[in-house]
Amino acid sequence: MAAIVLGLMLLSLAIWLFLLLFWGQFWRVDQQLETRKEVTQTALPTVCVVIPARNEADVIPISLRSLLLQDYGGNFQIFLVDDQSTDGTANFAQGVVYAVNKPQQLHIVSSQDLPPGWTGKLWAMEQGVQAAIKTFQETSLQLPDYFLLTDADIEHDPSNLRRLITKAEQDNLDLVSVMVRLRCQSFWEQLLIPAFVFFFQKLYPFRWVNNPKKAIAAAAGGCILIRPEALNRIGGLQIIRQALIDDCSLAQAVKSSQGRIWLGLSAVTHSLRPYDSLKTIWDMVARSAYTQLNYSPFLLIGSVLGMILVYLLPPLGIILGLILGNWAITLTAFTVYLLMTFAYFPIIRFYKCIPWFAFSLPIIALFYTLMTVDSAIRHWQGRGGAWKGRVYP
Repeated sequence: MAAIVLGLMLLSLAIWLFLLLFWGQFWRVDQQLETRKEVTQTALPTVCVVIPARNEADVIPISLRSLLLQDYGGNFQIFLVDDQSTDGTANFAQGVVYAVNKPQQLHIVSSQDLPPGWTGKLWAMEQGVQAAIKTFQETSLQLPDYFLLTDADIEHDPSNLRRLITKAEQDNLDLVSVMVRLRCQSFWEQLLIPAFVFFFQKLYPFRWVNNPKKAIAAAAGGCILIRPEALNRIGGLQIIRQALIDDCSLAQAVKSSQGRIWLGLSAVTHSLRPYDSLKTIWDMVARSAYTQLNYSPFLLIGSVLGMILVYLLPPLGIILGLILGNWAITLTAFTVYLLMTFAYFPIIRFYKCIPWFAFSLPIIALFYTLMTVDSAIRHWQGRGGAWKGRVYP
């Protein structure tokens, strides 16, 4: 038994060494929008901001106000798509624009019924994009230089739009996306939210996403700046109309068409969505985790075994090594545990969590493994992909 345990621990050690040394330095947090040096432009691009909003009355006053008060000097218009809200989202939005005295910048689009083959968010964004194009054409203006696709629960830093445009213009990018700082206040948020970003970075190393020579592509749906030419080149949003993980699907389509993309973190643009209980975080992950595995039972089994080997076995190895009196197992397991903690610490520091949370990755991995299994169970029961009162097959 000792030989088997030691062999598994050595395998776990080899995996962590490979991840740390050869997997795109995913654990670093150096890909940040705000670290970019800006330049002043004389002719600023025009931007259409598209916001899909379904029952967002509690957050739309903050998120919309943050957009209206951007320090961007160019022309930008906001198209808010009211996706059949029942809580007065559109009325709250109207109140905000009059409060800041910028009614001419907001266009409210009433969403039509969801057609077959579309997810609700993508259908809302499609209507917002088409409304923006129609508005520009009716005013005899050129099409906008960029679309900013953003969620209704994002509070944008006043410089966010300017920084996004600067990044896109300086590096000649077709798509720029930032993973905004998720809310991290409650115990469950501090325990599980940084790990959500950590696992996302491990799945899509940002340095590889930003490397044109690498095929891997990803984006964060809360904040995506994209050129209309790139959107047209891939055939528009209808190409990904059924995607539940729409952000990564969009980024993959753009990069596959020889487009240049960039994904990074933002330290100052925030998500307003609270995840103050285990259930809210659980539902958020379970909604799309099995989708990420392409609904494959074999990938599910492989993922569960991989999570056990990479994250759960090291602390168990320490305990088994002590019980068996085998110092080779104990030291190997302890080394792996330290490497794991080292990799996790940068995102803990980025989110300003208590440092000892860096040592909790094994128990966090257990939670996420159970969430992924539950995601598969929900899919098999016909409850997968539920969001905002809609359930997608």
